[in-house]
Amino acid sequence: MKKVAAFLWNLEQGICYFSLACLTLLPVAESFLRVFFHSRVPASPGLIVHLLLCLGLLSGMMTTKAEDHLSVGLLEYNTNDRLKRIFAAGSGLLSAFILTVFCWCSVSFIKIYLSPSQIIGFIPDQVFALVLPIGYGVMAFRFARLTPLRGKARVLPALAVFLGTLCSLPAIFKFLWGFDLPDLAYRINGLFFTLAWYLKTPALIFLVLAALGGTPLFVVIGAAALILIQSSGGEIDVVSNQIYTALTQNTFVAIPLFTLAGFFLSESKAGERLLLTFKSLFGWFSGGIIIAAVCMCAFFTSFTGASGVTILALGGILYTVLSENASYPPKFSIGLLTASGSIGLLFPPSLPLILVGAATRTNTIHLFLGGIFPGLILVGGMILFGIIISVKTKIPLEPFCLKKAGTALKNSAPEILLPFLLVAGYFSGVLSLVEIGAAAVLYVFVLEVFIFRDIKPGEIPQVFAKAIPIIGGILSILALAQALSYYIVDTQGPERFARWIQSAISSKYLFLLILNLSLLVIGCLIDIFSAILIVLPLIFPLGMSYGIDPVHLGIIFLINMEAGFLTPPVGMNLFLASYRFRKPFAEVSRHVVPFLLIQLGVVFIVTYVPVLSTWLTKLY
Repeated sequence: MKKVAAFLWNLEQGICYFSLACLTLLPVAESFLRVFFHSRVPASPGLIVHLLLCLGLLSGMMTTKAEDHLSVGLLEYNTNDRLKRIFAAGSGLLSAFILTVFCWCSVSFIKIYLSPSQIIGFIPDQVFALVLPIGYGVMAFRFARLTPLRGKARVLPALAVFLGTLCSLPAIFKFLWGFDLPDLAYRINGLFFTLAWYLKTPALIFLVLAALGGTPLFVVIGAAALILIQSSGGEIDVVSNQIYTALTQNTFVAIPLFTLAGFFLSESKAGERLLLTFKSLFGWFSGGIIIAAVCMCAFFTSFTGASGVTILALGGILYTVLSENASYPPKFSIGLLTASGSIGLLFPPSLPLILVGAATRTNTIHLFLGGIFPGLILVGGMILFGIIISVKTKIPLEPFCLKKAGTALKNSAPEILLPFLLVAGYFSGVLSLVEIGAAAVLYVFVLEVFIFRDIKPGEIPQVFAKAIPIIGGILSILALAQALSYYIVDTQGPERFARWIQSAISSKYLFLLILNLSLLVIGCLIDIFSAILIVLPLIFPLGMSYGIDPVHLGIIFLINMEAGFLTPPVGMNLFLASYRFRKPFAEVSRHVVPFLLIQLGVVFIVTYVPVLSTWLTKLY
């Protein structure tokens, strides 16, 4: 039995890695053939997005096995082990229950909504879509299996799966009879709609509590979508339809590509080379090391799209350089690195910028341009504060050596040039966003494996393995957030909300103030990817009604979310920094306060000086 399990696990990993590799190579081949031979890879657009579908579910399965799905997890730092086990068991049972429903909904969706005559390359669309029920079924099994229950309580996971199947009867009926349901099935479906209507409010309150207790966010979001759609009279397999729609969107293909490129950078010695370069260039004056640290954090975050990766990957080396080599106070170093973990989100090719463009149908190039000045102001504010602290504490300086600086710059030049090459390729119109992401992976792969040889060929699967949990976590959330966003838009929630706000608030500037306060709270509670697909569609019509430029509104949204990562009591970066630097959560929160005040000041400036976000867009 163990051999079978090991074989299946290796097969799962192999298919997942193969999907990610093909997702890189196909756009590269497509762009090469188009530019040089005016040709293309047959059926490549369809193959690329369906590879994303496979990757999304397979990476979600692997992320479940690794127990790495994104969650609020307030109880993570609770010292009461019994309480933690209780909440972990509840989280596992709820996840197994909800994912069982997704599994059955996916079976119904494939039979009813997908045509066997639709061929992607040489493979029917329905064959690709089978990854949906398989993926969610395996995730349900793994959540049930990982639930920390002993003795007779081990029957509860099986009960959760059974109840999930029972609650999936509307989808199962459609699978069996299509739209021509027998009278009994119609009556049972009506009973489910009635129950969902009456239980909607207590169920949503329960889901909020479950999220705070550590239930993965994608499960909570998906469960909310199921309840809301069914209580409004909709079919629950609409959720699977929206998952399929989300994971076959061309826009989302860039997410795993830039994430993988970021991990190849973080797993190589690129960080050391960049740090040495910045130290040799700026270490001769007060605050030079601060410039190095902040610029490195911004660089890595702009590629990974997730601030947590920057803190976890670079936190150790930068803390050593700042506190041990440069003699900065430990509390200052922790505060700076925690706050700098997200400041690259406004620079291209940031994934949140791409998602904002997709969610609001705003020109992505305009968003890239719109984030440059606000991002530079944010970086400049952090650096300025660091220089002031450097002067006050009389940090020792390093004499400038032209030869040393030249050598360091020469060694790190390929990595420094990377963002400029990618932006040039995208802005010139030669490459699409997906092709830029694929080119980034190939460039970094060749650079770190064959030129610098920081990553041995045998270590490549380890890089994939470290990237997969981030990719799986993000894609799982985006897929279910699409379903919830569908409900919000379908019920005309944004329009009604906009009319209500307009009747209550007449001043544009008061609206912007309330918007900032609201987004800070949202940034504390949910991840940026969910917020973009769930919250942004609500506030976007509001911004339009107050005459706010779409690019300006997108930048306001993102810069508030960045600050929200640092806002107690549940700012995500605070938890990650506590874990990385092995310091109590309250201590990290105190250390980050000066940097949070700086970021809030920049938020205020960017909000009320729109030209900072819109001026460059007028030049393109």
